[in-house]
Amino acid sequence: MEGLGNDFVLIEGEKYPDLNYSEFSKKCLDRHFGIGGDGLLVVGKSKRADIYMRIFNPDGSEAEMCGNGIRCAGLYARDSGMVNKDEIDVETLAGIKKIFIKNDGIMVDMGIPKLHPDEIPVKAKGEVILDYPLRVKERWLRITCISMGNPHTVIFMDPDDEEFRTLGPLIESHQIFPKNTNVEFVKVIDRKSIKVKVWERGVGPTLACGTGACAALVASHLKNFTERKAEVFLPGGKLIIEWGDSGHIFMTGPANYVFKGVF
Repeated sequence: MEGLGNDFVLIEGEKYPDLNYSEFSKKCLDRHFGIGGDGLLVVGKSKRADIYMRIFNPDGSEAEMCGNGIRCAGLYARDSGMVNKDEIDVETLAGIKKIFIKNDGIMVDMGIPKLHPDEIPVKAKGEVILDYPLRVKERWLRITCISMGNPHTVIFMDPDDEEFRTLGPLIESHQIFPKNTNVEFVKVIDRKSIKVKVWERGVGPTLACGTGACAALVASHLKNFTERKAEVFLPGGKLIIEWGDSGHIFMTGPANYVFKGVF
């Protein structure tokens, strides 16, 4: 399945209870010797919610949350009969998220963004890490750090491809981030639209990142570059992100099937 080109291999957990998901993800997500994908989604019935979703990266690490993946997981659960409704509670490592399957896309309540450094986590002083100076090689960058259940670092710059591929992994694994970080490079178009390039933790460049789009909107509004709702343009397409008055972030975007098969 895919959401804005962010592609996933999805399996039902109950069918493979003895499978080592970490090792399997390394094999099946390999684009040359496996199926290929940005993540492995493991979906099943949950005791705490309607379904659970676990996500594993191509390097075998498990992520807390995935915005594009959760839309795919919810659509699959509804279409496969795992649940029989369009409002679905999904258990993730980042807590229980609610999704709403609509005709014009799938909306996800992504929860409340966390801004304190201990919650992200990031080794930096302050209540909010906004425009924090970070030295990368011989260069100083201004970073804003946010957790959407997983760690994000937002930088307001429009790097060329060489800069993107150089800075992305250096920031991802910088010693200031105990659990590494996703990296979003943001270009503000106007107060209702931004452009985002994502270097995803444990993956590398991806066409889209739902939690990253949310973090980018939060950072953009905190810096008064945008309103609380904006269109977020990623290489794979557009997400609509709204930071509601309740403090919750709502993300709306597509989810699609690519193929079904046996590996």
